[in-house]
Amino acid sequence: MDKSSALLRSAESLRSAADGAAWEQLAQMTQALAPQLEALASRGPLSRAERAALLRLREAHDYAFDAVAAATSTLKTRMDDMRDNKEGWMAYAMDNAA
Repeated sequence: MDKSSALLRSAESLRSAADGAAWEQLAQMTQALAPQLEALASRGPLSRAERAALLRLREAHDYAFDAVAAATSTLKTRMDDMRDNKEGWMAYAMDNAA
């Protein structure tokens, strides 16, 4: 049975989750990929359509990886800024609490 449509759906779902910053969903999807790909590989040689779909899945995975890396970098910058300005944040909080 050809699995190319399932692979293409997975690729689209990965891209969608990355575009929507649905990090938890993306993590679950990537964890589920390994057993799915192992099952696919255990069936023997892939059809031409399956190989093409697998390539699209790889591209989608790379896309999602890049999205996670970009979000991580943005968050790190924000956290570094907060750490560097901690005294200012604390003074602001104390001033507004009074």
